[in-house]
Amino acid sequence: MATPASLEYAEEFVPEDDILRSARRRGIEVGAHPILPGCGAALCFLATAVNARSVVEVGTGCGVSGLWLLRGMRADGTLTSVDVEPEHQRMARQTFATAGFSGSRIRLIGGRALDVLPRLADGGYDLVFCDAAKQEYTDYLIESVRLLRVGGVVVFGGAFHADQVADPTQRDPDTVTIRELGKLVRDDERLRPLLLPLGDGLLAAVKLG
Repeated sequence: MATPASLEYAEEFVPEDDILRSARRRGIEVGAHPILPGCGAALCFLATAVNARSVVEVGTGCGVSGLWLLRGMRADGTLTSVDVEPEHQRMARQTFATAGFSGSRIRLIGGRALDVLPRLADGGYDLVFCDAAKQEYTDYLIESVRLLRVGGVVVFGGAFHADQVADPTQRDPDTVTIRELGKLVRDDERLRPLLLPLGDGLLAAVKLG
């Protein structure tokens, strides 16, 4: 079993550059809760592994996770990112531009994810990353499976929820929903699941059919 020192080493194995560090600072200042570098590196890896051309992100934040995704995607790929906070998306657009990604590579959509996702095309996406309202995670799963092509990957951030998911005595609504999400992903025969101990936990699954 990995020790805390090993987990810390894994988090820092692929370091952030100045652009990501600046975006992280802005995200923390506005309460956007950006993912840690280990999670970002995992997203970049997964986007590369599936040769992602079309990616959906639920929860733009200030662009940290989106930038990791863009760096792993194909050069002709498009990131569609959904968030309810216009100011967060404005800062994310600034982050992407600073990193050299043109506006044609990014589609930022304002609004609730459960209002936006049903309008996106069935089977049209290679990867979906969800890191927004935790109590909507099971609904995001339904939409994500519909959106993904066979062989595509869905990823959920915050799968440990500050170590509360593993503690059966914790019963707050967010924790209960994430715990239920894990069961749904694990038991769905259409999915091949994986739980990664990076950051606050990444729950991932490949769509089999």
